[in-house]
Amino acid sequence: MFTREIDFESVGRSLQLKQEVEGDVGCVVWDAAIVLAKYLEVREKGKRKLLKGSSVVELGAGTGCVGLAAALLGASHVTLTDLPELLPLLKINCAQNTPNIHGVAEVQQLTWGNTHQIQAIEVPDVILLADCIYYGESLEPLVSTVRSLSSSTTTVIMSYELRTDGNKPELQRKFFDLMEEYFTKERIPEQEHHSTYRSEDILIYEFRKR
Repeated sequence: MFTREIDFESVGRSLQLKQEVEGDVGCVVWDAAIVLAKYLEVREKGKRKLLKGSSVVELGAGTGCVGLAAALLGASHVTLTDLPELLPLLKINCAQNTPNIHGVAEVQQLTWGNTHQIQAIEVPDVILLADCIYYGESLEPLVSTVRSLSSSTTTVIMSYELRTDGNKPELQRKFFDLMEEYFTKERIPEQEHHSTYRSEDILIYEFRKR
């Protein structure tokens, strides 16, 4: 295990994120998470502020990069969620970064589609997802969870890395088809991403419930 540091110059602080040297999807800080975290920093400096004083839920939080960035950038309450086997690392990162954040950050177990666990979480102002399109069987539970946690005023922001191997393009298409049944979709232009932390292979979308 080693620590990755991500600086947020606009607030003069950084995140310290422990991650495994290698492991499954939730054990490392993925590029799409960093791109989304740094986009949030850029957005908070502009006119379309999203986080200040907001409640936030991160789905599939993994190391907690995006949700903890939201807490660092001014969110008042952030709930970091993931599967039970990923919670120990998530709790370590949450505790390690607590001194640097203004609001409250907490860790909560959430298996997508689990009604009882979903109902234990208050509907937030913002839902964040980074690189959560990876297993076909998880797509419908994921979309169902986003629907259940969204109100008409909730903003959903997601990033993902374009992948062409195997069935990944099909999974991506299916995810967007499912989401667009219930949400409007807006792609965030690459020029609005952070000037350094951007890639033509990493896309960011904003959704709102219809």
